[in-house]
Amino acid sequence: MALRRIELYGSEVLRRPADPVENIDDEVRALVRDMFETMYDAKGIGLAAPQVGVSRRIIVLDVEEESGEANRVALVNPRLASWTAKKDKQAEGCLSIPGVEGIVQRPVSVVVDARDPEGRGVRLEAEGLFARALQHEIDHLDGVLFVDRLSPLKRQLLLKKWRKLQAEAAEP
Repeated sequence: MALRRIELYGSEVLRRPADPVENIDDEVRALVRDMFETMYDAKGIGLAAPQVGVSRRIIVLDVEEESGEANRVALVNPRLASWTAKKDKQAEGCLSIPGVEGIVQRPVSVVVDARDPEGRGVRLEAEGLFARALQHEIDHLDGVLFVDRLSPLKRQLLLKKWRKLQAEAAEP
């Protein structure tokens, strides 16, 4: 296992749709292990392969609900199969835009179809934070960032704040 570098806002790989995974093999399973290690090291709850510079449709999540239920999954070629009309607004952040959050509206519950790292079909029914995290990570696979779901003014303000944080971090 190895830590991977997390791509930051502005990286081209974050903006293009990721390629489907044709064969689930040892290389894919090694990437999944690296993604989990990288996500945990960065103290995140989800990570998409493009965030570590790999344009493939793979996500990992480890979400603990308020109920204490844990949802640790690795998904290959995930897709939203259905979602509820009921939506809510919650704060979201992103390991590729560290230090800032924005309020994003998303469906409360979703159904996701995918494959696991062994190639078996998986259907997940999720709600709450787990549903939100799944949607956030699947967005990454389509080249969409959470800031794209904000109003233009809120996006501009948030990115201005992020750039300021990046400049401060780069100062000696």
